[in-house]
Amino acid sequence: MPGRLDDLVQAAMGLAVSEIERYGLPSQIHFDLSVKEGRRIATHLGARVDLVEVGIALMDVKLGQAFSEKRLADHVTMSEETAKEFLSHSDLSDEERRIVLNSVAAHHGTVPFASLEAEICANADCYRFIHPRGVLSYMTVVARRTDDFHACLEQVEAKLDEKRRIVSLPLVRQELLPVYEVLKSYIALARG
Repeated sequence: MPGRLDDLVQAAMGLAVSEIERYGLPSQIHFDLSVKEGRRIATHLGARVDLVEVGIALMDVKLGQAFSEKRLADHVTMSEETAKEFLSHSDLSDEERRIVLNSVAAHHGTVPFASLEAEICANADCYRFIHPRGVLSYMTVVARRTDDFHACLEQVEAKLDEKRRIVSLPLVRQELLPVYEVLKSYIALARG
């Protein structure tokens, strides 16, 4: 198991990608988008990019398995358990481990952020469902599950609203809130 943080980042990314390949969730597009945005935001805010990368890699690591087992509501807990096991073999400090585990636990906004890095992970996750690339990707995923157009719109809008409530960083608000408003108006028009 990796010891140095660079190795840990690569191992976490590898674990996440292997889960995506196995279960198909989150989509590779969503994963890549949140990693890209997380790195950018962390750099902009002077946060630990490496811890953000590990947090993003692990925050939904069990999403696909939870979905396939019809336990979607458990995916955060399942991801936390996997993250704890994964990190137990690393030489992270207790503080670094706490930051990563809080990033996993808090990415849905239901647990307080214990660090800037955890808040960045949660905000980077919002790009998956508010950024145009993320929304269009999600629409294709939802459309594969149902051919009911209105049900598809409802699922997309629910996720859009859920992630809107999580957006907390000024930079992310500035970027995503105008997009959110446009997407909401398009959904309203689509319901026509």
